[in-house]
Amino acid sequence: MELTPPAVAREREWIHDRTETVVPLINETRDRLADCFGVEVGHVTPAAYREEVTVVFADGARAVNVAAYVALLRDLDVIDDYPGFVVDEVLGRELAATIAGGRPFSLLAQATFHFADVFTHTEGGAGADDLDAALAAGFQTRLPGWEWTERKSPFAVDRE
Repeated sequence: MELTPPAVAREREWIHDRTETVVPLINETRDRLADCFGVEVGHVTPAAYREEVTVVFADGARAVNVAAYVALLRDLDVIDDYPGFVVDEVLGRELAATIAGGRPFSLLAQATFHFADVFTHTEGGAGADDLDAALAAGFQTRLPGWEWTERKSPFAVDRE
């Protein structure tokens, strides 16, 4: 695999074009998490998803790593899948974390990846459903809709 700026741009376009698949997965994941935690979580619109894809790929260091994980998962297949379980899970978890950003969001995205992966089923190779679950987990973590991310933390210490 060779990652060049045009290759990264192609992966960005591919992710952007997954809107019709990823946005419903984001919203389904949010609905399921909301039920688990007894909270309300806002849904993500296709426009918000596409804009956040643009934001993620505007950061060159993040963009090249996201593009690499996506390309690997898109090409990954393992005969009888189960022997390859570890590699697709690791790649998916790391893709979700890379999209989400630094701690604590990267950790939340990794946990959400495993949660979303349970109900995500995509036709294709061993990495296909892990790829969609990772995109959903990473972007749902970045995007607004969770009350706790939209208010000042009670743990913030004033400068005074």
